Amino acid sequence: MARKIGSRYTAHQILGRGSAGTVWLGEGPEGPVAIKLLREDLASDQELVGRFVQERTALLGLDHPHVVSVRDLVVDGNDLALVMDLVRGTDLRTRLDRERRLSPEAAVAIVADIADGLAAAHSAGVVHRDVKPENILLDMQGPLGPGSSHPALLTDFGVAKLIDTPRRTRATKIIGTPDYLAPEIIEGLPPRASVDIYALATVLYELLAGFTPFGGGHPGAVLRRHVTETVVPLPGIPDELWQLLVQCLAKAPASRLRASELGDRLREQLPHLAGIPPLDVDEPDDETSEDEPYEEDPHPTAATSATPRRGAVPLVPGSSPDSNRDTHTSMRVPAPDELAGGPRGTARAPRTAAERRPGSARHKSTTEAVRRRRLKLGAAAIVLAAAVGVGGWLATSSGDDGSAPQDTKQSSQP
Repeated sequence: MARKIGSRYTAHQILGRGSAGTVWLGEGPEGPVAIKLLREDLASDQELVGRFVQERTALLGLDHPHVVSVRDLVVDGNDLALVMDLVRGTDLRTRLDRERRLSPEAAVAIVADIADGLAAAHSAGVVHRDVKPENILLDMQGPLGPGSSHPALLTDFGVAKLIDTPRRTRATKIIGTPDYLAPEIIEGLPPRASVDIYALATVLYELLAGFTPFGGGHPGAVLRRHVTETVVPLPGIPDELWQLLVQCLAKAPASRLRASELGDRLREQLPHLAGIPPLDVDEPDDETSEDEPYEEDPHPTAATSATPRRGAVPLVPGSSPDSNRDTHTSMRVPAPDELAGGPRGTARAPRTAAERRPGSARHKSTTEAVRRRRLKLGAAAIVLAAAVGVGGWLATSSGDDGSAPQDTKQSSQP
């Protein structure tokens, strides 16, 4: 059923839904458009509406071949909408779901396109803040590029910033999708252009490997890994490309490349990637670590039985992933002790199957840490046993000469 959006646009058909609103196929004075209609509760928030209008100039000014242009912003009664170019194609998540992983040449070509789009946005002072496969569109009507890749365009600029108002997200909240969040966002720092580079490098890793470098399991575990763990190496790609990935996934924002540099460096790699097939790497499976046995849910449900796909982390333990591919997620910022692994004795949620990666660097480091800990405990036990033996010998000797075992009495005092 058609509906009017403002005085200039008509929405005809729903193309998709997300946490921020619904995307419609629409018609405007200049032809077909995509209309992102934000939720009614967002439209009724006067503070957000004011922020929406303030962002108008910046969003309308973004004009780049690899950015889905915003043509208009509509504020009309209960309607708050972004009118965008209509891209005839699909999103990158859909392609990943179908192919699992891409050839290095196709993956790098797509990410280089998005890096170019981000460079234009960052030059205009706009940070995307939610770069992920769901927000990357593939133009099926465009010319094929390296690796038979279609031109890639980044969409949903400005939506994260619009929703991230002080009224809606206090200092204890963060906005974003867990798998792609830069460490500085998790630690409560303001988002800069470098957060987009980190997220885009995460997307590249996912295109190559079939899973994100720090994803899997409860969102709290995902956030902690971003801050504390190093990225697992990927075999089978040129060392220069791997070094680019590592640099852009650096924990320190200043260590990452700028978007323009990343785009240029990626295109330099394309001639060396021609003909390389998709990587054959370990997939996450049901294996658990030695020190964290899997605890089966005593009351399994359909939701808990379903294994979430990589990149779609459920926000509530036991829930199923959002089939609507939410664009934005509000999460509590973990405390420092939680990021460090939590205080001793703190209960921890059972690790899900998706968290284990046999053969990964994290699994090896965990096993090594367990081995070292056991060695330390063994050594401590030997020392303790020796101390007990010596203490027993002293007590016996004291008893032989009729003196009281003073140390034993003192140790029993409160």
